[in-house]
Amino acid sequence: MFFFFSLIISIDKHSSKLFIDAVIFSNILNLNFLRTYIATPPPPLLYGSVFTFHMGPNKAVVLVGYKTVKEALVDFAHEFGERATRRTVMDRVLFTNGETWREMRRFALTNLRDFGMGKKASEDKIIEECGHLLQRIKSFRDKAFDTHGVVNAAVSNIICSMVYGSRFDYDEPEFKEILYRVCRGLELLGTRSFQLNEMFPSLGKWMSRTRAEHRNIILATRSYYLKMIDQLTETLEPQVSRGVVDAFLIKQQQLEEAGQKDTQFHRKNLTMLVSNLFGGGTETTACTLRWSLLFMAKHPKIQDQVREEISRVIGARQVQVEDRKNLPFTDAVIHETQRLGNILPLSVLHRTSCDIIFKGHFIKKGTTVYTVLASVLYDENEWEKPHSFYPAHFLDQDGKFVKRDAFMPFSAGRRACPGEALARMELFIIFVTLMQHFRFTPPPGVTEEELDLTPQVGGTRCPSPHQLCSSRREE
Repeated sequence: MFFFFSLIISIDKHSSKLFIDAVIFSNILNLNFLRTYIATPPPPLLYGSVFTFHMGPNKAVVLVGYKTVKEALVDFAHEFGERATRRTVMDRVLFTNGETWREMRRFALTNLRDFGMGKKASEDKIIEECGHLLQRIKSFRDKAFDTHGVVNAAVSNIICSMVYGSRFDYDEPEFKEILYRVCRGLELLGTRSFQLNEMFPSLGKWMSRTRAEHRNIILATRSYYLKMIDQLTETLEPQVSRGVVDAFLIKQQQLEEAGQKDTQFHRKNLTMLVSNLFGGGTETTACTLRWSLLFMAKHPKIQDQVREEISRVIGARQVQVEDRKNLPFTDAVIHETQRLGNILPLSVLHRTSCDIIFKGHFIKKGTTVYTVLASVLYDENEWEKPHSFYPAHFLDQDGKFVKRDAFMPFSAGRRACPGEALARMELFIIFVTLMQHFRFTPPPGVTEEELDLTPQVGGTRCPSPHQLCSSRREE
């Protein structure tokens, strides 16, 4: 078995510069280029900051480095503003363009704000869920446990409270099953067979197992969302909106009563909206939190500094969002976790909305564009120690928190993550609460040096399966 790629330097007839085409030759069992690239991206100088990449018969453009990615997403936001679709992923609001995307994004942002995102109500929901999370971790009684299940359940429940108006018990079988399906679906996105099916659709008949599993996950997940929507529809009271689903159903009723037809407020878009909110709002935040606990166990001195600052500033009282400004080191640790954790190394696929000349290169309308966020978060021209866990990246000489322009974990521009405010709030409150009550260490028989930081690459870049121990903090 072998894997290799060759670089063919060619001149695009519409371009004044050399355009590097990275042509990938591989056999079915050794499709490693993309997986390696997003796990440890090479320096931009290796291929240049703009190059083309052949995904099977299709050509895509790859943008790397802070300056190039920022210019594309911010300065050329319209030209790079459309979302590319994937053959093997069913349509979602996240991946649509045009009027559907604008209408649903506007609705989601408005109603997530109404039901808590970025407001005091959201803080209360997060704090309430932290109480349940603390009790679950305490139940492990210092024994090693897998952080995946409990953290994902807590983050998902915060979304549930906003979308449905209620939360679920961590042990509720259907809730556990849907969390598993979402996670497994994202894992499949990073498999070789899935990537090959994206490149060469005609090979699908030889990859029926992966295709069938992925499709079954999507259909089962969609069925669950429809079941929840039906239950909320049956108990809907237009005067009392419990969450985002209720708000959508009420808006749909109002439009129908007004005689408006062919609107974006229909059952399919509601299902896709719910799917998008859970898919985008659970795994990314949960992955970041799991990285944070793993980094703390890996770097006990940094964990001690975090706990000391929290104890000195907050003590035993409940943390609030407004405490962030008084916890500069803790805030720096959270930001460094997001940077080094690099949850979405390739961001989401963009597509050019028109023909464009970008940095001397002609890019056709409809071209798929990869904006490599990993190359931004690890840019050696922007970060002193790009491949190390170094909270000082976000601190000045006086120990005060400083923002960094190259900190782009949520992407940028008009397609930036609509849930960024909520994610920031969740990360801060949950992380500080856990540091208040526990000290996290490797499991018995494993040293800090032996803790494995190798990522598991799928739809997101998460820690590989691992266990940690939590000891109660001395009061």
